[in-house]
Amino acid sequence: MSPAEALVAGAPDAQRQLASLPLAIVMLAPGLQIAAANPAAEQFFGQSLRRLAGRKLTDMLSFSEPHLAERIGDAETPVSAREISVVVPGQGTRQLDVTVTPIVDEPGWQMLTLHDTNAEALGEGAAGGDNTVLRAPEILAHEIKNPLAGIRGAAQLLGRKVSEKDRALTGLIAEEVDRIAKLIDQMQTLSRQTTAPVEPCNLHEAARRAMAVIDAAGTRPRVEEEFDPSLPPVLGSPDGLVQVLINLIANAREACAKASKPRVVVRTRFASGLQLHSGKAGKPVRLPIELRVSDNGPGVDPAMREHIFEPFVTSKKTGQGLGLALVRKLVRDMNGRISHERDDANGWTHFRLHLPMAGETRSRSRGGSGR
Repeated sequence: MSPAEALVAGAPDAQRQLASLPLAIVMLAPGLQIAAANPAAEQFFGQSLRRLAGRKLTDMLSFSEPHLAERIGDAETPVSAREISVVVPGQGTRQLDVTVTPIVDEPGWQMLTLHDTNAEALGEGAAGGDNTVLRAPEILAHEIKNPLAGIRGAAQLLGRKVSEKDRALTGLIAEEVDRIAKLIDQMQTLSRQTTAPVEPCNLHEAARRAMAVIDAAGTRPRVEEEFDPSLPPVLGSPDGLVQVLINLIANAREACAKASKPRVVVRTRFASGLQLHSGKAGKPVRLPIELRVSDNGPGVDPAMREHIFEPFVTSKKTGQGLGLALVRKLVRDMNGRISHERDDANGWTHFRLHLPMAGETRSRSRGGSGR
């Protein structure tokens, strides 16, 4: 065996190398049908390969430059475009570098590479556009904390005068004030280089805490639980998770309030196969834990569905449009992802939160030799 042959024989498996790349790579069959995608591409689209396979690229991406779509449709011509505005369903407009190359000796087949130039790469910095808006608590921290202190003091005084039964509610008020104040402290330290600290969390405890806060407001319907009790701890921020779930559950209740039989369901399960890439370690990190908040309301206006996670986008008359933008920011800081899906056939709206398992992430950080 020649030295060159020996080198090739000992080379890493090409498929595994593609899976480890941080760039989204998609293999296109003739007719721009998605045939394969690496984990970074699954994360980019927010869908697994099973759901992507067979779909046309033009159903998944809408290019601001019409001629670019036409050029990509020419399977024999390489295409390279920088900083192109592209609309991704459920995610809004993103700035991408796009390259498409024909596959040698495979007529009609192409390899597509997508690089999000303004993405909030997990662990590598924050998105520029909405991060500035979400730093408002940093500016308003003093003004927010003063009334919070007053609320906490009033709750403590009230707790001394009410019955034992009602004392649980005053305790909840004081605890929530502490949690919000702590959340503001954490957000003050957030920047392009820093993220909120994470630790092993019980996802069901966070969900039930959020539901208790919502229930204390007296709104209906009551949230239905479909929890998988076998789920292990996730890696996240305990207070951040509660904040995320309060926003999602409150939105779901409000969305279905006028339904004849309003329903809100919170479900947890394993969702194997979903991955993203960690900017710190450069290795794929699995997101096998899914929490889904569903409601049977009419859903978001179709014209707004592509932009619901963007700041100042809201369908509420009194809303500021920061709730879901904050949700996305907090989830990204936990190395997770959030997605939106409308099931018009069955009349349900789903928000899916995916997070890594705490044990697996710690094991990776120790080089896989942990207990």
